[in-house]
Amino acid sequence: MHKSQKVSKVDVVFNIILYGICGLILLLIAYPLYFIIIASFSNPSEVSNGNVWLWPSQFTLDGYKELLRHGSIWLGYWNTILYTIVGTSIGLIVNISAAYSLSRRDLVGRKIITFYFIFTMFFNGGLIPTYFTIRDFHLYDTFWVMVLPFSVMVYNMIVARTFFDSSLPKDLLDAAQIDGCGNLRFFFSIALPLSKAVIAVIALYIAVAQWNSYFNALVYVRSENLKPLQLVVRNILITNQSLVGAGDGMAAQEAMRLANLMKYAVIIITTVPIMCMYPFVQKYFSQGVMIGAIKG
Repeated sequence: MHKSQKVSKVDVVFNIILYGICGLILLLIAYPLYFIIIASFSNPSEVSNGNVWLWPSQFTLDGYKELLRHGSIWLGYWNTILYTIVGTSIGLIVNISAAYSLSRRDLVGRKIITFYFIFTMFFNGGLIPTYFTIRDFHLYDTFWVMVLPFSVMVYNMIVARTFFDSSLPKDLLDAAQIDGCGNLRFFFSIALPLSKAVIAVIALYIAVAQWNSYFNALVYVRSENLKPLQLVVRNILITNQSLVGAGDGMAAQEAMRLANLMKYAVIIITTVPIMCMYPFVQKYFSQGVMIGAIKG
């Protein structure tokens, strides 16, 4: 029988300090999210007075009721879900295929093409030339303006290219080619199945960006039927704030109370759905940390 190794006092103290630091960091990250949740169910005056700490005070659902009674929010949800699904699919197709191509050392002009992509991360034409380009391609105020023009994300492409370059050995490609495997078949049958971790992570990045997309819709979308959730809730909050300024007496106080409640309810309604994706890809984040850590 092997005797268990004794843990020294230094290791015990180190573990206690390490767990304490990790617990503090977790508290600093998790508590603001928890506070927003309990504040959305609390009386705004209680929140302003600092009486909300660990649980809701004077529990109420008025903020959610006021927000959800707007029919436009359901249309905004539907549009955002469509933009996220279609935009993520297009983004994966574009960025993963480009990343794999740039990872191939036999690609002619590989360094020059990579430089052109990286150049756009620091310099671009600006808002007005982009606006005219989108207008001339007849994408303005259409569904596709939210998923096509900005589908290329150079950062994600570079991450995927680095993964392909470091995790797919050249010997694997040589062996596949000897067996008669072509480039497309190698990409779909070998490269993609071995790249589930990076694909899942990049899919999450793109999905979060699509879900939170706000500025593009503000500039390039005018039709009420095409506005995403972020723009819809913004308009609802602006309308509610205008009622606060227009009212007087008890009506103004009630409008202000609802406006304060809706601020927290909006955060919950717009972030919870996308946050539910994280548990499903968490294991791929762990795998991504270990990629390339062990050689031999």
